[in-house]
Amino acid sequence: MKTKITELLHIEHPIIQGGMQWLSRAEFVASVSNAGGLGLISAATFPSKKELIEEIRRTRELTDKPFGVNITILPGVGQKDKAIQYFEAVIEENVLVVETSGRSPESFVPELKKAGVKLIHKVPSIRFAKKAESIGADAVIIVGYECGGHPGMDDVTSLILTPKAADTLSIPVISGGGFADARGLIAALALGAEGVVMGTRFLATTDCLAHPKFKEWMIQAEETDTVIIERSIQNTARVMKNVTAEKVLEMEARGATMEEILKVIGSGVRRRCYIEGDLDGGTISMGQCVGLVYDIKSIKDLITDIITESEIVLDRLQKIRSN
Repeated sequence: MKTKITELLHIEHPIIQGGMQWLSRAEFVASVSNAGGLGLISAATFPSKKELIEEIRRTRELTDKPFGVNITILPGVGQKDKAIQYFEAVIEENVLVVETSGRSPESFVPELKKAGVKLIHKVPSIRFAKKAESIGADAVIIVGYECGGHPGMDDVTSLILTPKAADTLSIPVISGGGFADARGLIAALALGAEGVVMGTRFLATTDCLAHPKFKEWMIQAEETDTVIIERSIQNTARVMKNVTAEKVLEMEARGATMEEILKVIGSGVRRRCYIEGDLDGGTISMGQCVGLVYDIKSIKDLITDIITESEIVLDRLQKIRSN
């Protein structure tokens, strides 16, 4: 498959791995890139520039294929300084691409352009996608209501956002939210996207560092086993439906403050849950496509199967057209 995204990023397949804090580390990222997709290191996993640089170098030892770094630009005291350090690491280490999310990366664009780093900004709405294009992003990822993590406040699905973004923008569009197999990839391309980003499906692989209990839960889960939380603090997040998620919803219903909620859903708690396999101890990002996860396989096999099965989907469509 050749699309504008495979050409822009010099990758074989138009499949990008979502940046997942604590999980998107060197071995995992390299496995995606070696399989022909684009792996992304999650910068938020690392407390300092030095540690991120070390992880970039470890990844480079494991793959000679393109990979990138995900940087979430957060509000708050000290967050901008941390983001600056992450961008410095990307530039100094000659990383091909950076995927940004959260606040606008506008102030970092000149240095990224100067260094030849490709910028992909992830957004949940058309208005933010247009802003990303205007500041010089090379491509946008637009995520729909189905996605795990943060789908924005508008509750619009990928089925609508993807073609609207393709109609509106002149830069390549990557679609996220609900994609887990070959049918989703072909559907995204048909809607005007140049590729897809997948997070939840990559979680259910043998290469992922998450505890096996999470992967076992995913195989049994239905598409209804996720829930939206944090709407009351304007930071909607889709997570697996568990005891902690239900507790957060109860807190929101009684008007809990952001500070109270963050004590329950902090990233440190999530890290412990991933490692120990505590399915109810924290909130875990999970997309609705968990209902399409039927097995645990290696990243290599997952990507190979998606590409192989894409040919079957295309053959089926060609037969429909012929008839």
